[in-house]
Amino acid sequence: RGARPSDRHGDTRMTTETKATDAALGQNRKLGIISAVLVIFIWSGFVVFSRSGVQSNLTAFDLAALRFIVAGALTVPFAVAWWPKHLPLRGVLAVTFFGPGTFYALLMYFGMTEASAAYAAVFANGSLPFFSIVLVFLLTSSLPTKAQVVGLGCIMLGAVTVGASGITGQEASPLRGIVMFLTASAFLSIYIFALSHWKIQPKQALAVVNIPNALIFLPIWYFALPSTLGDAQLSQILFQAAFQGLGPGFLAVILFSLASIHLGPTLTSGFSAAVPATAALLAIPVLGEVPSVASWIGIGGVCLGLAIVALRR
Repeated sequence: RGARPSDRHGDTRMTTETKATDAALGQNRKLGIISAVLVIFIWSGFVVFSRSGVQSNLTAFDLAALRFIVAGALTVPFAVAWWPKHLPLRGVLAVTFFGPGTFYALLMYFGMTEASAAYAAVFANGSLPFFSIVLVFLLTSSLPTKAQVVGLGCIMLGAVTVGASGITGQEASPLRGIVMFLTASAFLSIYIFALSHWKIQPKQALAVVNIPNALIFLPIWYFALPSTLGDAQLSQILFQAAFQGLGPGFLAVILFSLASIHLGPTLTSGFSAAVPATAALLAIPVLGEVPSVASWIGIGGVCLGLAIVALRR
């Protein structure tokens, strides 16, 4: 009998600690969801505004240069302090080359010179859950839960529905663009997995993505790559520099890291697959394009899928 009160107190303490742990995890999950949702909006703008940029006087190389000039300038004062000392060389290479750096940016920009924004949204973002699931299975032998499969299925189906309604067939040969978008998606799935696997903090991701890419790409662009920067309007240059550098180049890197740490690679990629639907909504105020009935159905499917993956563990 004498042991029972102690046991009860122990059970109470364990219950309290468990609740505290669950609350902390819930808070982290909320942070991950908020970060993932913000990534959706940044990536939607990336698709819409990058397509506009490559159709202007700016080359794909110019857009990438503007991106890393701004993102690199914001990161370089903190590069040494933020550099992840715990990250092995293979981790540095995975984040630098497969993340939203030079290769990813150029694949997207050049892809959008060949195919429309709808193709970019569907094939670069809608395919991300597929690549992430395959990668996680190959590296960890783990599969998503049934709820995650249902949710991701709804997101991908909705994304394809929205994207298909925006594909007009006016492009002469979109195949090269599609291949570039799929390659970019595969690259990003490796990056998201690396962030989660090595628990890379946002400021560390900024240092590893922006500094090496800026140091390598900008001199090559300045001395060797074709540029039409001198022929573009100043307002256009400033807008693309601000958006590309601050949005995908800086804020999205932070948000991707937070989402990947707190949600894992599969769920983070699931949120990213919602971009076709949110891009269609963004096109209403920006381009004056109202979604069709099929698009609204697809947007509803994406919202349902997001609710499933966000609310079910």
